[in-house]
Amino acid sequence: MKVEAVSKSPTHTLIKKNENQITLLKGLGVEGDAHQGLTVKHRSRVAKDPTTPNIRQVHLMPSELFAELAHKGIEVKAGEMGENITTSGIDLINLPLNTILKIGPETIIQITGLRNPCSQLNRINENLLKAVLDKDEQGNIIRKAGIMSIVLQGGNIRVGDTIEIEFPEKPFNNLQPV
Repeated sequence: MKVEAVSKSPTHTLIKKNENQITLLKGLGVEGDAHQGLTVKHRSRVAKDPTTPNIRQVHLMPSELFAELAHKGIEVKAGEMGENITTSGIDLINLPLNTILKIGPETIIQITGLRNPCSQLNRINENLLKAVLDKDEQGNIIRKAGIMSIVLQGGNIRVGDTIEIEFPEKPFNNLQPV
């Protein structure tokens, strides 16, 4: 379980630039990223209530999703779907709510929910939004576009850093869109 890529953007763009490292700030998010802050920064959420706490400070995406999309003829690279941290070896969307991820030697984040993908993804490929949404046997929607988190302990994150998982106390709660 490790970090495959780190990305950020100082402006509200879908695609984030890959970096050698990013710095997470406790309670705020990724230093220098447009979504950094105590209160929500996503434009649609700011329009509803700009005082809402920011529980979408850091966006994580599994690199395994890129391989799945490639099998469907959709080429996507790290950072292109707006994620800050691209991981490998972790089934991110099936982690329980409030799972703790220790990344590298110092950084700690807490999972707050699923990213709810939107039609902006179709700017990359006209079929991308549909490709990151699936259904289970009961017809429930499965969102595959990564997870959101808050920063509990800041620090630097680099490509190749290891990731440790600390599960919350049981009973586990499934992730919901945030």
